[in-house]
Amino acid sequence: MSDMDRPLALVVDDEPDICELLAITLERMNIATETCGDLASARDKLKKQRFQLCLTDMRLPDGDGLDLVDWIQQEGLALPVAVITAHGNVETAVRALKLGAFDFISKPIDLKNLRKLIISALKLGISHEGSARLLGESAAIEDVRQMIAKVARSQAPVHIHGESGTGKELVARMIHEQGARAAGPFVPVNCGAIPAELMESEFFGHKKGSFTGASSDKEGLFQAAEGGTLFLDEIADLPLPMQVKLLRVIQEKSVRPVGGTSEVDVDVRILSATHKDLARLVADGQFREDLYYRINVIDLQVPPLRDRGQDVLLLAEHILQRLATDMQLDEIKLDDSARNKLLEHSFPGNVRELENMLERAATLCEGNVITADDIQITQKQTITDAPPEVTDATVSQPAIEQSSIDRASIDQTSIGQTIEAKVIEEAGPGDDTLLGQKLELMERKAIEEALQRCRYNKTAAAKELGITLRQLRYRIQKLGID
Repeated sequence: MSDMDRPLALVVDDEPDICELLAITLERMNIATETCGDLASARDKLKKQRFQLCLTDMRLPDGDGLDLVDWIQQEGLALPVAVITAHGNVETAVRALKLGAFDFISKPIDLKNLRKLIISALKLGISHEGSARLLGESAAIEDVRQMIAKVARSQAPVHIHGESGTGKELVARMIHEQGARAAGPFVPVNCGAIPAELMESEFFGHKKGSFTGASSDKEGLFQAAEGGTLFLDEIADLPLPMQVKLLRVIQEKSVRPVGGTSEVDVDVRILSATHKDLARLVADGQFREDLYYRINVIDLQVPPLRDRGQDVLLLAEHILQRLATDMQLDEIKLDDSARNKLLEHSFPGNVRELENMLERAATLCEGNVITADDIQITQKQTITDAPPEVTDATVSQPAIEQSSIDRASIDQTSIGQTIEAKVIEEAGPGDDTLLGQKLELMERKAIEEALQRCRYNKTAAAKELGITLRQLRYRIQKLGID
């Protein structure tokens, strides 16, 4: 590679030894380097030349590195800037990230971590399309797209806040796919779905024999996300002892597996999300304040569907296209009455509620056209973003048996209507988060029992259930019934 083709980095530090160390490291990575010792010289060089990376010390003779970070953002210069901070100065690092710094590195400089930072920073020059898309044309969703593009250029921790069902994991995936870590893994985890006693092992891994049942070494979620992004969904559900351990990992960038004797370096970007009010949880002593400020460097709000206007119809069309493909149909349409009903609804369950509503309507409609009568709206339809995996601890088999559906009621109405009515009747104040799971489990049971009674004759089973053969085939495919 010729000098013209090599990336060019600017090192800003008034200590000649540091400048030399960084220049040698960059040169060994085939990166050309220019150095200067103050802010004025740095601004002058940045105006005259195009750099692909900037490394700046915090303390400079005529100001500090944060002033340079701020100036680069105001000038609209498209280059990542990393700040060199004093060891343990977390407050300064957080301020740098808030101002738009790509990342930070502490003194004394660890060359291994420095090389990782440089490689990630230079990847920002590569265009990343990504497969995740945020549909919509409203001003609210356009603001989210712009924010995603901005935070994707940083390594700052981002906290994604929004109501259940708004698509927070989709936003996290877009940040990952548009950033420097797009080639690395994206590892999502629902913090509320991991039992407290297994949490440390799941996050950090464990060594063979470290506890009963540990028959082999196992890597944790942090190790699995190495070089990529770890998305901590429903982070508010982490117990306080685990919050302490998570804070240490974020600060030290290393983990110690359960039963291990040494630390393992991890290079992971942290994204988190919750539908709860973290600030209030901090005030109530249920969430650590220091962890809150560490993960909430940048706050990204995802708007509820009711604030997105006509986006509901655009999303509905997209969902129906997917459903038509799944059901092997040319298309499924909404008539005017259905469109008006969707626009009038407030969608407390947001996009996930819209998906469930249309999926139900698509199986009930006649002639592949959904009318207002096909769209069922209930007060108990809010579904959580990522329901915990259904286990014996959440919905036990005896509970399913007790909730069995009367055959006479099935004969008089559709399976979807019967099951939903039965669950809503039984649901108590705390059952909303499991509603979607109970509906699916009970629907599966009703279909399997009908198939068994009819000796697996689908036509007869559909008649007994009060649905069409097409609807039954779709539900069998959807529920994965063999």
